[in-house]
Amino acid sequence: MHLHRRGLIASSAALAFSGLARSVQAADETYLNEVEGYGPLKRDANGLLDLPDGFSYRIVSQGGETMADGLLVPGQFDGMGCFGLGGTRVALVRNHELKGSSAAHRNWGPGGYNQQRIGLVDAARAYDTYKDGRPLPGGTTTVVYDLSTGRTERQHLSLAGTSTNCCGGPTPWGSWLSCEETEETPADADVTKPHGYVFEVPARAQGLVDPVPLTAMGRFDHEAVCVDPRTGVIYLTEDRQDGLFYRFIPEAPGELAKGGRLQAMVVRDRKSADTSNHDARLWSVGDWLDVDWIDLAEVESPKADLRQRGHADGAALVARGEGVWWGDGELYLTATSGGPIQRGQILRYVPSPDEGRPGEMRRPGRIQLFVESTNEKTLNMGDNITVAPWGHLIVCEDNYSAEVRNHLKGVTPDGKIYTLGRNVFQGNSEFAGAVFSPDGSTLFVNIQYPGMTLAVTGPWRAGLT
Repeated sequence: MHLHRRGLIASSAALAFSGLARSVQAADETYLNEVEGYGPLKRDANGLLDLPDGFSYRIVSQGGETMADGLLVPGQFDGMGCFGLGGTRVALVRNHELKGSSAAHRNWGPGGYNQQRIGLVDAARAYDTYKDGRPLPGGTTTVVYDLSTGRTERQHLSLAGTSTNCCGGPTPWGSWLSCEETEETPADADVTKPHGYVFEVPARAQGLVDPVPLTAMGRFDHEAVCVDPRTGVIYLTEDRQDGLFYRFIPEAPGELAKGGRLQAMVVRDRKSADTSNHDARLWSVGDWLDVDWIDLAEVESPKADLRQRGHADGAALVARGEGVWWGDGELYLTATSGGPIQRGQILRYVPSPDEGRPGEMRRPGRIQLFVESTNEKTLNMGDNITVAPWGHLIVCEDNYSAEVRNHLKGVTPDGKIYTLGRNVFQGNSEFAGAVFSPDGSTLFVNIQYPGMTLAVTGPWRAGLT
């Protein structure tokens, strides 16, 4: 059964989420709901993840475990995709946001503490190395997990020698696009190649993939991507306060190495608009704006100035564009520091019926301010995002406070927010990589530090008919 987002609003299923936030929440509670959701969070006796009644989690993978290739599971878990392998087995392709220029990150890579196992990584299969020849610590791991047994069957390194692999996105053809959130070069860091690219990792790969940078998709602080399965157009976010929102029109959908056109979003009749509402209000929640797209030149951007050039040519600013996910004929993206209190926005984009073709000038795509936080307890810096099979959004919070806890938030089709989970582990690290299994039974999510992948199960469709 699949419930579309728009249809769910009017269905009886929405009744489970229709009540106003309960006043029984204590004044010192860490979260505030706009709708009830799945009910109040219950304290986890293990001190890791608080969930509503009836939900539970299983630890799928942890940093430091020994993988099938003899390497250790790297740290700094971030974006993640889930792919069916047949039966009840799935592959999780997971990013590791490790930056070689960080002294700590060097020791959290697949070589382990002090990189004692780094010799097991074939440097010839790594995109880049330190100047002394050792592979950089960033990349991806692939985890094979059985939904029916709850058993992790295999883990291995699948992309090596990249840097600061933050998020990315799945493709309809069964691969993960891993994004580098950095613009390091040999001139300013201990690397031998420029960074800031997207790399493709087939989910079924059994070992290291060829690390081919998809240079036509631009060099910038990439965060996440999503693919329109109908057109093959790819949408990309940029984690900068003055970042842009991009799209990539491939020469051959599904064959990204063949190149294509990189464009930036422009708000029609508002050249160089600022969507953040920081200094002046451009729009209010529920507002729609027509958009155009402009071609970008010199997309490999040796001066790391792609966003500035795009903005000068009319592209709109998005305040720290992070998660982006395809839904039912539309996509959702987070602007992590958007809004007057800078605690986050969620935008919704509906492509033109003629997306990427000349007819879109007559029938442009439209973007909506879907959610804007007015209280950090309601939404506090939403980062990675996914769309549940029944139409709700699941949003990972990423705030940097030691006191204000990070939560998993749900968002109903009419933009109302509820709380699904809370990180109560020491350190209060961000949630990342939320993604559902193909059958909708399991939500996989990462706690970035010290590095854990969790499988959350429970009555997802409670009240849904």
